[in-house]
Amino acid sequence: MRLVVLLSGSGSNFQAVLDAVAAGDLDIDIAAVGSDVHDAYGLSRAKNASIPTFVVDYHAYDSRKAWTAALAEAVAQYQPDIVLSSGLMRIVGESFIDRFAGKFINTHPALLPAFPGARAVADALAAGVVVTGTTLHLVDAGVDTGPILDQRAVTIAVDDDEASLHENIKRAERQMLLDNLAVLATGTAPTALIRSYAKPR
Repeated sequence: MRLVVLLSGSGSNFQAVLDAVAAGDLDIDIAAVGSDVHDAYGLSRAKNASIPTFVVDYHAYDSRKAWTAALAEAVAQYQPDIVLSSGLMRIVGESFIDRFAGKFINTHPALLPAFPGARAVADALAAGVVVTGTTLHLVDAGVDTGPILDQRAVTIAVDDDEASLHENIKRAERQMLLDNLAVLATGTAPTALIRSYAKPR
């Protein structure tokens, strides 16, 4: 299974995938790692592992549509079976989603449909819930609204702040991601993914 990873930041989830592949625990080919910014530390992680990298700088384009088209072309060059958004902090346009329909997955630090968007961890704390978690889902044209592939619950401790809760969520998120990539690599797609492939284009 060929995987292209898209990220904007440190790439801690990507590092977990990288470590699992290096240890022989995950039988996938990380074809490339891409970003919307030049200084994403995740790119350095990839380069250190001799994985091809690319940058499609969001600010180099005059519209989201133009950037989306360029990103899609860059990703397509690596012929991915799965495209993983692992902390990509940009909303891609529908042309990208259509081109990689059923192949574009994202992790989100909440139990969707609760707390979508960029402030999910802070929103869960502000709401006073006692359990939150993480979700792996297919990306669609909405904001964190695509079909859910898997979820893992995380209990919120009474002394949790945003940083500590986010770290606890990340631990659950990494394991969820590794478990699901392993399943996808066998060619056995989760039910939601099968449904997505079956939809008429």
